[in-house]
Amino acid sequence: MATSTDLIIIGAGPGGYRAAEYAAQQGLRVVIFESHLVGGTCLNEGCIPTKALARNAELLLDLRNAPAFGLADLSFHTDFNAIMARKDEVVTTLRNGVTTILSHPAITVVNESAAFVDTHTVEAQTSGQQFTAPNIIVATGSVAKTLHLETSDPTMIVSSTDLLQLEQLPKSICIVGAGVIGMEFASIFSAFGVEVTVVEFLKECLPMLDSDIAKRLRKVLERRGVSFHMQAAVKSVNAEGIVFERKGKSDIVKAEKVLMAVGRAPRVTPDFARAGFSYDERHGISVDDHMRTTVPGIYAIGDVNGRQMLAHAAEMQAVDAVDTILGRDSGIRLDVMPAAIFTHPEAACVGLSEDNCREQAIDYVCRKAFYRANGKALALAEPEGMLKLIARADGTIIGCHLFGAHAADIAQEAAALMCKQATITELAHMVHIHPTLSEILLEAARG
Repeated sequence: MATSTDLIIIGAGPGGYRAAEYAAQQGLRVVIFESHLVGGTCLNEGCIPTKALARNAELLLDLRNAPAFGLADLSFHTDFNAIMARKDEVVTTLRNGVTTILSHPAITVVNESAAFVDTHTVEAQTSGQQFTAPNIIVATGSVAKTLHLETSDPTMIVSSTDLLQLEQLPKSICIVGAGVIGMEFASIFSAFGVEVTVVEFLKECLPMLDSDIAKRLRKVLERRGVSFHMQAAVKSVNAEGIVFERKGKSDIVKAEKVLMAVGRAPRVTPDFARAGFSYDERHGISVDDHMRTTVPGIYAIGDVNGRQMLAHAAEMQAVDAVDTILGRDSGIRLDVMPAAIFTHPEAACVGLSEDNCREQAIDYVCRKAFYRANGKALALAEPEGMLKLIARADGTIIGCHLFGAHAADIAQEAAALMCKQATITELAHMVHIHPTLSEILLEAARG
């Protein structure tokens, strides 16, 4: 006999545990499956540990710039083991917090992998226990993509998870892919003193960013010593190095380690076929704007639906899905989705870029502002940075792309304005504290 409940959730990452927490608060009985660690990839192998390392990298860069602050005699020693231990402590603390959230009396946690038996029944794969519910949320996340390269030494090739478990720093690393993961690790490891080379197939890094902003950020990292080979395709890895082809010519990069940072794919499993909803391995589970799959009562949130592979997207999709189950409109603007890249300096974006507007033939206005003209940025010794504010011809804000110190915080303000369909004129009339970095957004609105 299957145990009956109100809601089954498969996966306890950012989307899954938020859905469980919110559903329990609304009076639903929840069963949530997690075969690995609660918190998912983001907390355990992605967002959080990399941000802990990014903070260490930021401190190292500040210390190297200490003479500019009158600290000429400052000396320090980098203890990589201590750096990794701090990263682990941060992750453990937050994971314990998620465990506490899931200790709600209305939530049952099953620490096993789950598989669909039919459209309303899920089975625990170790114990064989079955659960049934009128509503099921799939939140299985994603897996790292890889390139199947010819190699004479497989140990040279590592994943982002492997990098987060290093016991000692390599002297050199080649990063294949200049997306978010690749660029963040390039920034972190170059600050740690590692020789970093990035090989990217596309013309420019970070394709979600305005191309002008992305190029300027890449140039900053180049000045810090990171080497980039754009429009290059990696062919093989051997004892001589990483072989790649660019414009019909072969070249080689020597490195101790090769990081595969070529993106992530939805985590789909064969048992999905028994549930009957539409999905494929490349795009994940098909859902509508309220996370409903093609089978009534089954929802998919987070990376597995392939819509917006961001932890905060998964959390808000979770709330939207639960509200839909409860028969109400969440009012969440999932079409306004800010994102950040935690390089040093940061980059961030929300909405359309200039490139998007040109491609879509949108009549737009672009206002620019620069960090070097901002008092707080100069006081922080952070003059590198640029912001683009994009609006329709009528002034409605439809995008903001930037790089520079605390870029994520500034993009978040733009996202809030976009959610309320504010105009650049309205923004220009909003008082901002002086001196702050947020004045960069204000200056862009003033034109």
